[in-house]
Amino acid sequence: MIVLQCVNVSKSYGAETILRDVKMEIKEKERVALVGRNGAGKSTLLKIISGQLGYDTGDVIIPKETKLGYLDQHSGLQSDRSIWEEMLTVFSSLRKMEKKLRTLEEKMAAVSVNTDPDSFERVSKEYDELQHAFRSGGGYQYEADIRGVLSGLSFSGFDYNESISSLSGGQKTRLALGKLLLSKPDVLVLDEPTNHLDIDTLRWLEQYLSSYPGAVLIVSHDRYFLDNIVTKVYEVAWQKAALYHGNYSRYLVEKANRFEQELKAFEKQQKERAVLEDFVQRNIARASTSKRAQSRRKKLENMDQLDRPDGALKSAKFSFEIDRQSGNDVLQLQNISISYGSHPPIIEQLTLSIKRGESIGLIGPNGAGKSTLLKAIAGSLNIDSGSIRLGSKISVGYYDQEQAGLDSRKDVLHELWDDYPLTPEKEIRTVLGNFLFSGEDVLKQVYDLSGGEKARLALAKLMMQKANFLIFDEPTNHLDLDSKEVLESALLDYPGTLLFVSHDRYFLNRMATKIVELNHNGLQEYLGDYDYFLMKKEEAREREALRAHQQPQKDSSEQTAGADSDKEKHFQGKEAKKLARKRQRDIENTEADIAELEEQLAQYEADMLTPEVYEDHEKAALVQQEIDSLQVRLESLMETWEALQTEEV
Repeated sequence: MIVLQCVNVSKSYGAETILRDVKMEIKEKERVALVGRNGAGKSTLLKIISGQLGYDTGDVIIPKETKLGYLDQHSGLQSDRSIWEEMLTVFSSLRKMEKKLRTLEEKMAAVSVNTDPDSFERVSKEYDELQHAFRSGGGYQYEADIRGVLSGLSFSGFDYNESISSLSGGQKTRLALGKLLLSKPDVLVLDEPTNHLDIDTLRWLEQYLSSYPGAVLIVSHDRYFLDNIVTKVYEVAWQKAALYHGNYSRYLVEKANRFEQELKAFEKQQKERAVLEDFVQRNIARASTSKRAQSRRKKLENMDQLDRPDGALKSAKFSFEIDRQSGNDVLQLQNISISYGSHPPIIEQLTLSIKRGESIGLIGPNGAGKSTLLKAIAGSLNIDSGSIRLGSKISVGYYDQEQAGLDSRKDVLHELWDDYPLTPEKEIRTVLGNFLFSGEDVLKQVYDLSGGEKARLALAKLMMQKANFLIFDEPTNHLDLDSKEVLESALLDYPGTLLFVSHDRYFLNRMATKIVELNHNGLQEYLGDYDYFLMKKEEAREREALRAHQQPQKDSSEQTAGADSDKEKHFQGKEAKKLARKRQRDIENTEADIAELEEQLAQYEADMLTPEVYEDHEKAALVQQEIDSLQVRLESLMETWEALQTEEV
């Protein structure tokens, strides 16, 4: 059964055509990916399908009984309810049925089967029918479903009575995804659902979607995710949508094969047309061959002319070079601890050594302190104790996932040129052209750039540094699949040392020579790529399961020691409550600090809009510095707050 169909859908903004005669068909239970460059029209098509956006011509056909659910990539749950109350709203009809069942139970208890058998039978029949509908609708398991989804989306450590309004943007986005999953629409439409998810949550979502009872349409730049889920791919390019069967890796192979076949067919026809046109030109005027020439001309006129197949769109082209080679010892962290104010350390007693030429992928759950650690190594954050020692001849280049180093008041050209004023403008424009900023694009304001454009500009600045130790915090965020591949190729040829945080498992697997896992227990190193890391983790789980299976049952002597252990348990319980109270105080102190910083930030941003500031370049620069500093501190406090929320007591 077809649950979604697009028939010749077209959409334009003014004179610019985004989509032209797009055709798409999705059947029930299919897993479909929508891929293409940033700006190709993927999100536009999803908004058209979900009814969020109109279209110019064509039809979007969804059967009347089909329920469609849509998650926008920028959506976050906005609600004053608690986490639990908001999730319960998905099951409002079931809860009404549940309430009515309780009412009917009271009626049955009040009616006597002997004195009023007709009333009792009528109420009993209504109760049985309603109970059957309640059970088949999931009435006896919806609370378990809520807990399962919240746990999978990394909310198991949260107080479900906490107000959604107090959560971070990423947490609200995860909750919006969870609410949509619980509603179980017939067609699930997801635009970049992997944003704000750590690796463990990504793996849970993969498993959930793989067994999802309805159809799924996904836009994602995560290749592992697409390979593990989808069986059909639509590529949006050149205003059209082309269909490919198989997962993402199969799509890449099929796309290359299709282009080669279409190009051969086009070239063959061009040769055939050239021969026919030459014959007609030489023989049309000659009486003896005029009839044959007219026949050839008619054949030309009736020939369905093939268009040259569209080649690859222009890609970014760059490489990372170094000014000089570093010493063998690149970085030594010795027992470092980092905290914010009087709050517990987010990083405690970490030790790590990095050698020249290593490519280290730093992974771990959200809130573990990965970004904090990178900031400290890059020198933008102070540590409480321990030491950070860079080796001989080390020059550090740092890529911040928030692109905080970009000045929103500058245009693209001067954002790069001002850092390298002695470089000729022509060379600066050439560099920007390699990162797909050409012509008038270089005069765009940084403030107006998309996430992908800001990412490319930040990479251009990093390339110009020629540093021999590059530190990346989520470098693939905001990059489309093509740009990711270009970045990977550039980094594979990079002669320096790499340290990076990424939740892109394909990127991790291709780039890392060592995986370092950071969690609340410290660091654990794995000398291999991401697949090797997964293999070692699975081996550890199997060993643990084997030990648990082989552990002998406690004998009677252990049982008699139970009385003594009760005192120990009582003591541990008191300690746990003490730690819980301390954690709550730390959360409240952190929230107060966050509120204070947000007030300061709002004041500085208001100052920036006053004429006496924005008309005075020096004053504006000073105010911007204060804003940047406050944003760094605010982000750090938010990490601390998230870590406290997920901390086990």
